[in-house]
Amino acid sequence: MKSLVLAEKPSVAKEIARVLGCSSKHKSYMEGPSYVVTWALGHLVTLAEPEDYDPKYKTWNLEDLPLLPNKMNLKVMRETSHQYKAVAQLCKRSDIGELIIATDAGREGELVARWIMELVHWRKPFKRLWISSQTDKAIKDGFKALKPGQHYNNLYASAVCRAEADWLIGLNVTRALTVKYNAQLAAGRVQTPTLGALMDREKEINQFQSQPFWTVSAEFGDFQAAWRQNDSHDGRLWSREEADAVVARLQGQKAKVDKLRTVEKLEPHPQAFDLTELQREANKRLGFSAKMTSNVLQKLYEQHKLVTYPRTDSRYLSSDIVPTLKGRLESVAVGPYAPLARKLLRGQLAVTKRFVDDSKVSDHHAIIPTDEYVNLSALSNDERKLYDLIVRRFISLFYPPYKYDETSVTLTVGADKLYAKGKIQKDIGWKELYAGNDSRFASDDEDEDERSEDKRTPEQLLPALVQGQAVPVKQSRLKELRTMPPARYTEASLLSKMEKHGLGTPATRADIIEKLLSTETIERTQNRLIPTGKGKQLIELVVDELRSPDLTAEWERELERIALGKGDAAKFMAGIREQANKWVNAVKNETKEYKPHNLTHSRCPECGKLLMEVKGKRGKSFVCSDRECSYRRQAEPALSNKRCPQCHKKMEIHNGKAGKYAQCRPCNVIEMLGDKQGGRVNKHQQKKMIDQYSDNVSLSNSLADALKAAMNKQTED
Repeated sequence: MKSLVLAEKPSVAKEIARVLGCSSKHKSYMEGPSYVVTWALGHLVTLAEPEDYDPKYKTWNLEDLPLLPNKMNLKVMRETSHQYKAVAQLCKRSDIGELIIATDAGREGELVARWIMELVHWRKPFKRLWISSQTDKAIKDGFKALKPGQHYNNLYASAVCRAEADWLIGLNVTRALTVKYNAQLAAGRVQTPTLGALMDREKEINQFQSQPFWTVSAEFGDFQAAWRQNDSHDGRLWSREEADAVVARLQGQKAKVDKLRTVEKLEPHPQAFDLTELQREANKRLGFSAKMTSNVLQKLYEQHKLVTYPRTDSRYLSSDIVPTLKGRLESVAVGPYAPLARKLLRGQLAVTKRFVDDSKVSDHHAIIPTDEYVNLSALSNDERKLYDLIVRRFISLFYPPYKYDETSVTLTVGADKLYAKGKIQKDIGWKELYAGNDSRFASDDEDEDERSEDKRTPEQLLPALVQGQAVPVKQSRLKELRTMPPARYTEASLLSKMEKHGLGTPATRADIIEKLLSTETIERTQNRLIPTGKGKQLIELVVDELRSPDLTAEWERELERIALGKGDAAKFMAGIREQANKWVNAVKNETKEYKPHNLTHSRCPECGKLLMEVKGKRGKSFVCSDRECSYRRQAEPALSNKRCPQCHKKMEIHNGKAGKYAQCRPCNVIEMLGDKQGGRVNKHQQKKMIDQYSDNVSLSNSLADALKAAMNKQTED
């Protein structure tokens, strides 16, 4: 009997098949002596649509809502149905004795496999491959230690609850808002509270009133000190007169060294990356969006096999990884990392509770490099940059703390106090990994918007001072500043906010941000995320409970409890249905109005209503504001994928008397596009013509020669 192995993607299936010796290749699977390896294409099965329950739901009506099916049905996804049929056929084979689930080792991967199993009515035994990297060794070891499939029943239950909750809340509230306000308004269990957080920040900025304040500093020649009223004061003075009086009191006086304290400080290495922390770091340091980080990371994991499982929520390693750490360091000791890693390999690795803790690892440990051979030149520029972040963070785990002496001095001039700080580096420690980069590069700094008042005391090199010493004030200075509103969120700071309030999971946060961008409820401006006019109105129309992160965070905690076998799935879903019903009724009873933020002054030629300007992949277009009317026209010419031979920009598509043509206006270059069916079909037709009219023309000839030969043949006939 053979084992059927189900992977999530063809690329992963190919690698597993190679390791398992499955050399016989077929269209939808690979076979060997003991294993048959096939794949899903992401999800092959999904939750049924409303119209699958009743055709009347194809039309969106407010009176049909809420839609709360007693049992949620599954259906095969149309676009990947060919692969589902192939998997279903393999499942029916009499020589297949068991199924091995080899989809991604996480909540979503479990759902991909189990839903397929449910629809094919799998009744034979099944096991689970649970691995944290895609290297040959990891795959071999994983197959030697397969887990019973039932061990992951709770994870599957949690995944089903999440999917059904998103359907019941998202679909019902979205349909209710869209029909009620005759506009495409999407709401969801996680995306709406995330939009709410952005709107709260926007309100804070709009309500903020900037005020002037003054700070005073004293120059002592070798160093300078900042005036503060007392130890806990931030040094800000709110009246110019008061600030001028402080400057006058200090001018030309002698300051007495009142307190002098030198403390040795240790700054330990930052923790290893989980997905959210890596997305934050890549956004801050490399300008990557969260989605881009996920995509590049997936390639490093799946294609290059250089990093461990990406969608983890842990920043710790499990103790079973410790014996492999030296091998991983040896593998990454290439290029710029060679001197940094070799220094560690000469001695015993320092393994501490700061990064190895079994109690803080659930499904997967932190993201670290694998022991695969590294060829840096095989990586794209973006892959190289992200890999650099991961490798440096990994190597830093074994480096000693950054050590420095911090000297703080308090000086007094009468009743006034002046404060100065100095730092002397003793041991660069883990910061050696980032020498030459921004010194804060890898530290676990707080959200960039958290402004520490302590930073108002500048750090400098202090001269040798003695308690009681008198130091003359060379000059006292006044500086006028203004209070600043809180900064708008970057993706890095929004990810921090989502993590803090339990919105989404590491695997879903990037997609939530992208969904808000694609539905035009928020926009990205210079790396900042800003709600659009549509987003501002949408947040006013949804109920307060859905806008607040508290309920969603509570749901996420409950989903986690279900995954651990401690929660009650039936009770959770009953609560979700109750909320969906409540929120739909709230929308029905709402009296507010919605005015599209992108209305133009032009009217629809078919129904007379105002047109809206919308952005799409092919540029801007005008769409009727009434959803019942299907009128649409391009606001600007559609762009083709054909590039101008001179400036290399995409050319516009136009219709002329002779047919479609591509035009680059700046260069005045025009190229005919042929008939409406496009290039691929034309090539097929040309081949057909060649085959029909010529017995001796090789397809390797140029097209011109082939057509010429065909035409000659036609003339002869």
